[in-house]
Amino acid sequence: MFVLAALVCLAVTTAIAGLYLLLVPTRLDRRLDAIGNPAAATDWSATVAQAVGPFARVLAPAGDWESSPLRLRFINAGIRRNDARLIYFGLKTVLPLVFAGATWLLLRAFTGMDEMTVLMNLGIAALAGCYLPNVALWLRLRERKREIFEHFPDAADLMLVCVEAGLGLDAALTRVADEMGMSSRALAEELHLTNLEMRAGASRAQSLRNLALRTGIEEVGTFATMLAQSDKFGTSIGESLRVFSEDLRHKRQVRAEEHAAKVPTKMLIPLALFIFPAIIMVVLGPAMIIIVRTIMPVLSAH
Repeated sequence: MFVLAALVCLAVTTAIAGLYLLLVPTRLDRRLDAIGNPAAATDWSATVAQAVGPFARVLAPAGDWESSPLRLRFINAGIRRNDARLIYFGLKTVLPLVFAGATWLLLRAFTGMDEMTVLMNLGIAALAGCYLPNVALWLRLRERKREIFEHFPDAADLMLVCVEAGLGLDAALTRVADEMGMSSRALAEELHLTNLEMRAGASRAQSLRNLALRTGIEEVGTFATMLAQSDKFGTSIGESLRVFSEDLRHKRQVRAEEHAAKVPTKMLIPLALFIFPAIIMVVLGPAMIIIVRTIMPVLSAH
């Protein structure tokens, strides 16, 4: 039973890790895509959509997709494909069957299991397959928000330099979007979309609100509100950007200090499981050998 649980756990962990590596590109991949052809990397998505799209009708909701919270989560995760919903709900339909079938084939190699244990393992495997797309979407959403949050103070500083150099706000946004393309592709894409909205005729305030809505980050919403108020009341955009940049740098420093403070707690478990036993064996091992060699002849003599 322990071996079966370990194999199921290993299979689920491997599937989650593989799906994470497949959906969440590394920084090197993002830079290479920015230099090369980004459309070539999405061929697999079209293949997956054609394969699992017919199964999406089983779990797909019947409401308005344009105003659904799930679509907003897709946008926050940087997924803007029209067939993203088909892939998501298709995988939520297919993966439980695949996981349950693989678990059943694995259980056939073991004898002596009652029906309740088999059904319980099949249910756990199906549940893991059903929630695997949710986990993959959450990981991609968290990674993208982290990337935008970490690079947004640099973008605000660059925008401050551009404004103080004499550029207008629209030109500064365009320049920042071009300069941030190599360090943070996600932030550059969002700023580029904001520039396109303003060129298409949308107001600056509405475009900035859409930027905050697409990113889903509180600091970006504060940035949009600050620029809209500065534009409305005629205050200095440079002074507002300077104060906002200092606040953002402070928040980033506080967040880094918070993560650093969590390191000792996170290291406690590997220390207790791997480091401390090895140290105890190294320190007490020779002493235990000497004690055993000294006591065993005495005990055997009696």
